[in-house]
Amino acid sequence: MKKIRVAIIGTGSISHCHMDGYKQLEAAGLVEIVAACDLDQNKLDRYCEKYNIPSRYTDCEIMMKEIRPDIVSVCVWTSNHAKCTIAALEGGAHVLCEKPMAMNAQEAQQMLDTAKRCGKMLQIGFVRRFGEDAETIQNLVADGTFGDIYYAKATYLRQQGCPGGWFGDKTFSGGGPLIDLGVHVIDLTRYLAGNPKPVSAYGVTYDNLGPNRAAPVGAVWSIESNKEHVYNVEDLCAAMIRFENGMTLSVETSFNLNIDGDCVDVELYGTKAGTSLGKMHILAVKDHQFTTFTPEGEHSFRFQEAFRAEIKGFVDASQGLIPCKATAEDGLWLMKIIDAIYLSAKTGRSVEIH
Repeated sequence: MKKIRVAIIGTGSISHCHMDGYKQLEAAGLVEIVAACDLDQNKLDRYCEKYNIPSRYTDCEIMMKEIRPDIVSVCVWTSNHAKCTIAALEGGAHVLCEKPMAMNAQEAQQMLDTAKRCGKMLQIGFVRRFGEDAETIQNLVADGTFGDIYYAKATYLRQQGCPGGWFGDKTFSGGGPLIDLGVHVIDLTRYLAGNPKPVSAYGVTYDNLGPNRAAPVGAVWSIESNKEHVYNVEDLCAAMIRFENGMTLSVETSFNLNIDGDCVDVELYGTKAGTSLGKMHILAVKDHQFTTFTPEGEHSFRFQEAFRAEIKGFVDASQGLIPCKATAEDGLWLMKIIDAIYLSAKTGRSVEIH
């Protein structure tokens, strides 16, 4: 059996999560990691030495021409997602691009169009779709446990939690917690609800706390500005999104907020039952009485396991063995939602989504 040849573009922190999944598959004899690319030669050298990658490049277009990998993970900063993804697709590879798909919906559309023109698969890094919690709820939705889901909440709040560097620089990231964190829970909610079409959004953003906020004891994130990147993104975003099927989604996401601890959750409310993914208690009505139950088996979100499942799913989908679970079309709709929320926050008006 011919091994699938893998390359990585971007060797920052998230690329290690991808590499963990590929290394598992490489150990099983399914893939061969053949090249890595990064603008920073020193970082690239350390990365390739750590993972025993034979070829290294600082230009992804040259890498694609010389190496011709079968599949590529794009793990660069957001402003380069479109450029690197298009180069990899045109170079003949199937691509897994980290979230958010792009800086905006216009770039996302270009990426999707390129994938179609090249006849290649483009998957977006919505890793929350691959969690055991998502699978559990999706199965319950499918068997009718919730009835019609008409209201939902998506929350990703950090007390002090910008990763620092380019994440806080809008030129490179496209925005703050909405585009970095909100994409996870907005997409997960839409995915669990059956991917309804969004029709409008109203949003507000705040930048009241800024980059010089004193970190609490034990904080792992740094939000200080530095010489390379200025901190100019929002601290907090809140939004309401309406969907074509009548569902409404309330979103809250922050890098910095005066809150007692971080909070990540998705809540679904249907005509027959409701739940919080964080607690995984299903509240339902049976025989005209409220009842609660907890699904059997593992139903948490385990970070490493989810990334491994995502990489395995990408590899299998690239070979036509299974459908792609996080399509470029889904990524485009998410970018349309994000664009609408940012525009609404700027104008003070609700924005239609087409």
